[in-house]
Formats: sequence, structure tokens, C-alpha cells
Amino acid sequence: MKLAAYLRVSTKGQTDGYGLDVQRAAIRDWAKACGHKIVAWHTDTISGASELVSRDGWRQAAGLVRQGQADGIVVARLDRLARDLMVQEVLLRKLSEFGGVVMSTRANENEMLVGESKDPSRKLVRTILGAISEYDREMVTDRLTAARKAKADAGGYAHGALPYGFRSVNGRLVHDPAEQKALGVMVSLAEQGVPTREIANVLEARGFPTKRGGAWSSPTVSRILKRQKENAA
Repeated sequence: MKLAAYLRVSTKGQTDGYGLDVQRAAIRDWAKACGHKIVAWHTDTISGASELVSRDGWRQAAGLVRQGQADGIVVARLDRLARDLMVQEVLLRKLSEFGGVVMSTRANENEMLVGESKDPSRKLVRTILGAISEYDREMVTDRLTAARKAKADAGGYAHGALPYGFRSVNGRLVHDPAEQKALGVMVSLAEQGVPTREIANVLEARGFPTKRGGAWSSPTVSRILKRQKENAA
């Protein structure tokens, strides 16, 4: 089969043991072993509870199915598709409307998705596993919320990821000189109408640091500019 590969992580620096490299390797090995052809790779850096409208990578992969360029979409495991049961079932149903299927590199999950058996328990088991994944996601959220509250009570910075242009010193936000300079370049170029992709190229060429030390990209610049605009409002 011709398949579009779909990879998803919740954050760019995901370190839960199932980041993009691990997912990509699992899909490559599975496709080679099963004789499938991967025609395209698409990625979303987004929460597993996010719906279709927020998933650019998924929409592009589904577009290949709709256009007949792929027979379906493969994920490394089902929770990479979604960690919200309703979102999972909506994505599966919408792709089936295009005549496509979702496949997993895990044999037990694949049987629930595309197995030949007509046993209705297949869907039951799939939805139960989806509900467990959703529960796990909500428990993680609860633990993070509790940890942030404890950190805030102790006087530390506990409001999510540090905004670009700042660093935390003794629980207080202070300007980061190098990031503030890069931020100024971003804002100036954006006000001149320069596309975010070109802004990313400028920042990369000038050696400005990203928050996590990676390469600059159009989505990264867009997120920073959006947050800057919200903070200025």
C-alpha cells in the first residue's frame, strides 16, 4: 500500500521516549517489513487533544488520500493519532469518508483498525484504549498543575514555558539580551511585511539562538510573534 506517515509530538522538545526520531524509525522498519511504501511524511507539534482544524500535518496527509496519492495514513502507535477519544474517532471516520484507512505499526492496534474480522468488539477495545489514553493525558495535566502551584507557592516562575526574550532568575522574569535582540529583529521585519520563513532564515544566518538551541523555522517565528502581539495588547 501507498501510505502517508503521520508523526505527532506534544512539544518540540518532547522527551517521553517517543519523539519524532523514534516514531520515524518505527514507521520505516514496519513499512519495510510489511512491503508498504511511504509516499510522504507529515508532522504536527500539537496536543493529542487538538482537533482537526489545528492539525496542518494531518490535513496534508489526509489530502493525499483524498487525491488518490495514498491509500491511507500510518502512525507509529494509536496515541500518536490522538489522546482524546472523540478526536481519535472523528479523525478515523473522516479519513474513511475519503476511502482511506489509518494503520499502526503495532500489530494489535492494526488489527483493531483494519483487521478483517467483523467482530464489533474490535471497536469496543479500540475505544477503551482511547479512553485510557485520554485518562492518562488528563492525569499528566493534573500532576503538572499541582507541580506549578507548588513552585509558585515557593516563589518560582510557574507559568508554563518561558517566553522568548526572557529567562528566570530567582523566580522572576528578566530580559535575556541575546533573545531580546533577536526579538527586535523579528518584530522589525514582521512590521515590514517580511514572511516568517524569510525571518527565520535571517535569524539563522545571523546566529541568533532559539529558546531550545534548535534551528529557526517559520512556525517558531510565528508563535513568538503571536505571543509578543498578545502580550503587547
